[in-house]
Amino acid sequence: MGKALVNFRVRMCIVSKSAANCDMSDCIVETTENVTLIGAGPVNKGILADAVGLAPYLVAADGGAEMARKYGKTPKKVIGDLDSLNSAVRAEYPPETVYRIAEQSSTDFDKCLRNISAPLIVGVGFIGGRVDHQLAAFHSIMRHAERPCLLVGQTDLVFHLNRTVRLDLRVGTRVSLFSLAPVNGASRGLQWPIDGLEFAPGSMIGTSNRSTQAQVELDVDGSGMLVIVPRAALARVATALCAT
Repeated sequence: MGKALVNFRVRMCIVSKSAANCDMSDCIVETTENVTLIGAGPVNKGILADAVGLAPYLVAADGGAEMARKYGKTPKKVIGDLDSLNSAVRAEYPPETVYRIAEQSSTDFDKCLRNISAPLIVGVGFIGGRVDHQLAAFHSIMRHAERPCLLVGQTDLVFHLNRTVRLDLRVGTRVSLFSLAPVNGASRGLQWPIDGLEFAPGSMIGTSNRSTQAQVELDVDGSGMLVIVPRAALARVATALCAT
């Protein structure tokens, strides 16, 4: 599975550990490798192995460091407000790998997302558990649309679409669209095309659509569209998101 993507040399940048924001040239993590970001939510060995196979640079969001440790993995960086990280586990990490961002106006996932610059961030441990945590994660991937991010759960993959994407999928694959903001779109390869539809929360959604050909093309005219497909499509979706 991991062979579908190309691995590159890692390059890190040096920033203040108290930095609350970063742009593409000033991040805690700056790498040309894909990054697996692990949180403290539901993660099993298979999910983590699949993610790391595609995105070998491992970063933990706060208590996600304990989840990584559970499966024998050592993150290269730990980022968050650190209020949920066991002090004994934290002591196992060299101080220069642990980044505390003290502000409480954003989640640990958001803190990580805005401080990682990578071709693709594969997030595990952020969906499949508490609904409020999932909604917060969806908010963050929309808010930081410049950071390509794919959330992986036991059943589903979720990513934010704000441009054209071409997904190589098996015919009959479930493709669900859910908008967090008003957005129009167009499609090719869906059983129910979305051309001309005006998506908006509380008005129009597009769940439980299906692919009718080997490649599905989706295009939107703005920010706010979530795409949800089965986890079995992980390698194919990751490749598509890295291609543009």
